[in-house]
Amino acid sequence: QLQLVDSGGGLVQAGDSLRLSCAASGLFFSGYTMGWFRQAPGKDREFVATIRGTDGPTTYAESVDDRFAISRDNAKKTVYLQMNSLKLEDTADYYCAADPYDRGDTSASKYEYWGQGTQVTVFS
Repeated sequence: QLQLVDSGGGLVQAGDSLRLSCAASGLFFSGYTMGWFRQAPGKDREFVATIRGTDGPTTYAESVDDRFAISRDNAKKTVYLQMNSLKLEDTADYYCAADPYDRGDTSASKYEYWGQGTQVTVFS
């Protein structure tokens, strides 16, 4: 069993940066793929970034590829999402998620554990 707690959201101006954190408790964090997803009001949840547990390869949504960076600290059982050059369209609730099968998938359906979400609001 894995429990995830998201934090770090807030109200920021366009162009600013923000770092989200996701702290995990439970067994075998290092072997799990960790992902970040987001859901804007009135929209479906969408993939943002993922990082494998084995050797840490990453995958990004095209909309954030050159602005966001996902990383993990297995000793601290924490995954981060560094968000730079934030845009109005990045406004959403952000959720971290864990896939115990370490598939590195971009589909939310592959993730078994979810954080409670942290809200990011970008204003102009």
